[in-house]
Amino acid sequence: MARKNILFIMCDQLRFDYLGCAGHPSIKTPNIDALAARGVQFSNAYCQSPICGPSRMSVYTGRYVSSNGAHSNFAPLRIGERNIGHHLNPLGVRTVLVGKTHMKPDTEGMQRLGIDPESDIGVNHAQAGFEAYERDDGIHPDTMVRPGLPYNEYLKSKGYGEDSNPWHWAANSVETEQGVRSGFFNDRVDLAARVSDEDSETPYMTRRAMDFLAEDDGETPWLLHLSYIKPHWPYVAPAPYNDMYSADDVIPAVKSDAELEDTNPLMKHFMERVAGKTFGRDEAREKVIPVYMGLITQIDDQLGILFDFMQQRDLLENTMIVFTSDHGDYMGDHWMGDKDYFHNPSVKVPLIISDPQSEADATRGTTDASLVELIDLLPTFVEYYGGEIPYNILEGRSLLPKLHGDTPEWRDFVISEYDYSCQVFRPETGKEPLECRSYMVATKDWKYVHAPGYPPVLFDLKNDPDEMTDLGRNPDHEDIRQSMFKRLGNWSLHYRQRETWSEPHNIKMTGMEEKLGVLIGYWDENDAKGKDPKILPRRKPNTTT
Repeated sequence: MARKNILFIMCDQLRFDYLGCAGHPSIKTPNIDALAARGVQFSNAYCQSPICGPSRMSVYTGRYVSSNGAHSNFAPLRIGERNIGHHLNPLGVRTVLVGKTHMKPDTEGMQRLGIDPESDIGVNHAQAGFEAYERDDGIHPDTMVRPGLPYNEYLKSKGYGEDSNPWHWAANSVETEQGVRSGFFNDRVDLAARVSDEDSETPYMTRRAMDFLAEDDGETPWLLHLSYIKPHWPYVAPAPYNDMYSADDVIPAVKSDAELEDTNPLMKHFMERVAGKTFGRDEAREKVIPVYMGLITQIDDQLGILFDFMQQRDLLENTMIVFTSDHGDYMGDHWMGDKDYFHNPSVKVPLIISDPQSEADATRGTTDASLVELIDLLPTFVEYYGGEIPYNILEGRSLLPKLHGDTPEWRDFVISEYDYSCQVFRPETGKEPLECRSYMVATKDWKYVHAPGYPPVLFDLKNDPDEMTDLGRNPDHEDIRQSMFKRLGNWSLHYRQRETWSEPHNIKMTGMEEKLGVLIGYWDENDAKGKDPKILPRRKPNTTT
């Protein structure tokens, strides 16, 4: 294999269980299913925060949220953090973006250090280490849209220019009897988007990815991050995807009335958000979920087009394909909507990796139930391209050995974090922003949630896989709670900041003081017997007269 490439596909807000290969009974995802048949499906993959920005910053840095500091949407990633470009560009790899990153640059940090935002360093930081072939973070209400957005300019060129923001009023709105209805309101999202399938976001971004691939020089290795905006809200789909599925395809919500009794106070705040109240109603689920499923099938159809395009250019034989999502979507499960808390519909993600190398032949079409974190992707990329993994910086583990059929020693728990300081309910908690942190630690059998100032949450995943019964205050499970809290505590004490001092350098520096002749605590020369004579102080003759 002369060179290696990576197609790194990330969807936004795609649940782990809304794929045919993941067991959904009616959704049509044949191209993603075929990808799983060519690779490994990781069935216990978790994001490091169940919200867009922090999850992605963990992916792009290979570090936990509490390590990289980007705790919330629109929270800047500090200028000193190494990103995906820092790790892969020195290996000769172009890191290219088409789509979303949710990256917010540290403009204050750049100003403090005298870094010009337009310089190579400033641009690299602002784009999380990617060459932005086309960046579009995908949420553009009228209050946020920026002039010259390429997708808006494209829509205007196609005749959707009756408004200055066709992203909102064409691609993410519908036409009703009373006029145009914004897709931010869910009551009419069963209607088709006001754009054609061809002109909607997913096909547009797929074509932009193909534009980049058409320019491929055939020599330079690349990682192309195709980061789709959907099936994230607004849940609006063009025809035929808006009514491809019906209420008959909607799986009953995973919830019970018992969850509303003596609910953990912090969990209750999430249930009482507007999205929780909306998706707590069957009417809303039966209206929205078929459209959500249609958006997923549209992504699958576009991936089929993309894979065919790559096949025609002989790119599949040397390209690793990674398919995942930044987090999930509650869709009414546990009386919640959107994401942000730690039940599996929100914090678990799909993850499929197809490695073209012959070493991966033995694992094709298999499912791996190991506990995987999204921060494992960057170490996997580094090893795939032949680099040395800097474990003093990257906190994940390479999945390449697993793809090649090896059985390396592996973690027995995963971590996810969430900072709720920007939630609309934060003032009701009486807590200041620095107090609003929460942590999840999960093994294959147990899930534990710690939020300072609130009772713990505990789920028995072995006997209660749907997470219906919170054992966080059950007196019979104190030992388990203490065991899980200890795991969280041990994780929190891991080295996080030894970034400038690699493990090989640390080994080299072991005992360096004595090697340099700095002898501490010796009584006399007899204690130093056996030491290298060159490092021993020479006795000077008495020159006193």
